[in-house]
Amino acid sequence: MINAKPESKYMEVEDVTVEKAIRKAIKALHVDRKFINIEVINEEHKGLFGMQGAEPARIRVTLKKPQK
Repeated sequence: MINAKPESKYMEVEDVTVEKAIRKAIKALHVDRKFINIEVINEEHKGLFGMQGAEPARIRVTLKKPQK
């Protein structure tokens, strides 16, 4: 899941792991990882018997300001 509005300065992304959420954000923004700031809101929590996806990872991504 990706939450972003055109007027917002950030987007929030959910996936089964933090790394997959980061990859999803990079793909949605069409930028390299070095051009974004990543804030982990919630790390993934495994379910019963260590199964993935009991609670997905959630990150907030903002674009870095260009250097002058």
